[in-house]
Amino acid sequence: MTNALSSGATIGILGGGQLGRMLSVAASRLGFKTHIFEPSANPPAADVAHQVTTASYENADALAAFAASVDVITYEFENIPTSALDVLEQHKPIRPGREALRISQDRLTEKTFLQDLGLKTAPFADISDQASLDAAIETIGAASILKTRRFGYDGKGQARIKAREDAAQALSEMAGAPALLEGFVTFSHEISVIAARGISGEIACFDPGENIHRDGILHTTTVPARLSAGQRMDAVLMAGKILNALEYVGVLGVELFVTPQGLVVNEIAPRVHNSGHWTQNGCAVDQFEQHIRAVAGWGLGDGQRHSDVVMENLIGNDMERVASLAAERNTALHLYGKAEAKPGRKMGHVNRVQQPQS
Repeated sequence: MTNALSSGATIGILGGGQLGRMLSVAASRLGFKTHIFEPSANPPAADVAHQVTTASYENADALAAFAASVDVITYEFENIPTSALDVLEQHKPIRPGREALRISQDRLTEKTFLQDLGLKTAPFADISDQASLDAAIETIGAASILKTRRFGYDGKGQARIKAREDAAQALSEMAGAPALLEGFVTFSHEISVIAARGISGEIACFDPGENIHRDGILHTTTVPARLSAGQRMDAVLMAGKILNALEYVGVLGVELFVTPQGLVVNEIAPRVHNSGHWTQNGCAVDQFEQHIRAVAGWGLGDGQRHSDVVMENLIGNDMERVASLAAERNTALHLYGKAEAKPGRKMGHVNRVQQPQS
């Protein structure tokens, strides 16, 4: 572990949501302190972090002070302003590196990057106005989805097009933001691979999980996914190819469609990922500890799965089920400490654990 951080060092985390919270818990198990930088007051991570800075990402003085107080900087979400990264990288290393952020912050850049690696994606086109949208529909087909190139998550910033007559309305929903048209992919199911790369270049991948979404939000992830041995190997190799191309350090989520023609990459997320929460109760080393190990310069842990798991997100009023869920056998509750349950808001998740089928 050359140049590895020693126990007692401080890991700076940009973002104080539930992912920052779970990263802080994992860091504490390894003897690290965490310092959260978050614009909003009383974020979920504040309950478990050693220190919290509440300041805007435009506050250069606060960013510099934050960087001076930590030994390495990581993040729990992609949409960090470039100006903030400019300030931070003058003081401390940022892991994963900025190239991963640059690519993932723009859907067009991301799709182009993936295609340049020789990976399959949905057909896509850059959309700037009605004329470019009409031309793209001629090529891709009317059945498609229009997405903002930046700042979209959990189904936000998207408009579905079923027929040409829907195009104008879909474009208006983008509110003038640069957009991307994606053709639909015929797939049997979606999977994701949670993969990690260390500073030395070593790679470790968790088993692919099978995802089901509701209203654009992940509902469940089931492990093992329905995959042949060849498909499972392909998924892991694709994730490794992306990690190496980015010279990545940390955990990366790769979402894939399973199609008769092979695996198609939907998107990548340069951070710990909702579909990897099953690892908390299915592996000795979960995705959060794996990320901390990587950014701290430690060797990666063994991500081998010891149990089958179904992870279910708890959204909004699902919190009313907590008492009954807590009474279920072989069910682990992970609640995020959010003060108010709102429709569409992720409040926690449960992992239902069972022994692997022989």
